[in-house]
Amino acid sequence: MARKDTEQYRSYEKDAFDNPPEGPVGVHRGNRPMIVRLTPFVIVLVAAVAAGVLFWSIFSGEAANMFNRRSEQTQTTAQTSQVASSSSADESASGTASHSSQSASARESTSAEDTPSQTPSESESAQSTPEESQQVNTNAQITVINGTGVSGLANDRAGVLQNRGFTNVSAANPDATTVLPAQTVVYYQNEADLATAQQVANALGITTVEQSASIGTPIQVVLMQ
Repeated sequence: MARKDTEQYRSYEKDAFDNPPEGPVGVHRGNRPMIVRLTPFVIVLVAAVAAGVLFWSIFSGEAANMFNRRSEQTQTTAQTSQVASSSSADESASGTASHSSQSASARESTSAEDTPSQTPSESESAQSTPEESQQVNTNAQITVINGTGVSGLANDRAGVLQNRGFTNVSAANPDATTVLPAQTVVYYQNEADLATAQQVANALGITTVEQSASIGTPIQVVLMQ
């Protein structure tokens, strides 16, 4: 029969491990506070809730709706700002145009007031022709030349002029030096004789009046058919 091992704990010599110090030793820790022990559970719970909300937002389209609403609000704000800017620009342009029109009207009014009005006599003088502004000389020497071959025509025309107040009128036939024109004409030598020549032409019903320095008298009437 095997020998029964009768050695027990008390049979060994005591060492340092038989007398352990009081309190926790080694990896053993004391009781931790409740909040410290619950913190990991709270973190896990919050993360789970956030993941659930994110999952629900993505699949329900709520996130897209929120993005669209923000985009619409941004576009509405931009359009409102643009309309306000356009209105301000239009008002400014209208004000500038109105001010310019008023300034132009004021300048025109001032110019009209500053410009002296013409008297009737001044207006008539401005509208009068050079012939009317010159003085008709009824004593000017006038020669009536008959280029038609009709006997007595020059004397007849000279008589008409005398009846109109011209005092120095003579009738003649063309000579070798006379250049006959194509039609009846009244010649005058100088610009000072223009009014007199025009008056002679009116008296005889002649429409052509020309200046010529080669005639021998201040006024020369050449009658042609």
